[in-house]
Amino acid sequence: MKSFFSVSFTKALSAFALGAALALPVRAADEHAGHDHDHGAAAAAPTAGGQLVPVDAKTDAAWLAKARAAYPMETCAVSDEKLGGSMGPAPEFIYREAGQPDQLVRFCCKSCVADFTKDPVKYLKVITDATAAKAKAPATGK
Repeated sequence: MKSFFSVSFTKALSAFALGAALALPVRAADEHAGHDHDHGAAAAAPTAGGQLVPVDAKTDAAWLAKARAAYPMETCAVSDEKLGGSMGPAPEFIYREAGQPDQLVRFCCKSCVADFTKDPVKYLKVITDATAAKAKAPATGK
């Protein structure tokens, strides 16, 4: 048989947990309003709500080949070190976020992966800016 105290405590704890859950913020659709980005773009600006998924044998080969060919950088977005340089093959990941197209992300080393996960928006912007600059650059015929 439960004591009055344990029943009351359990009810109070449940009420507190429910109240805390109800107090969690809900992301509004226009949460990003006020930030300076192109609202006419095909995809919204990335947020920190995504995750890095390693490129592996399960990765769609056609998508990966296209993403590699279009990748705008020869350096790491985190460290600005050469990809595939003295630290070995460039680790590759896919940044996945609901409602956004997948984004290939290449690093110079494993430690940059950890830095990326701390502020993915910052480093995705580096890649996006490099993509825009590459699109504006005149074709070189090489």
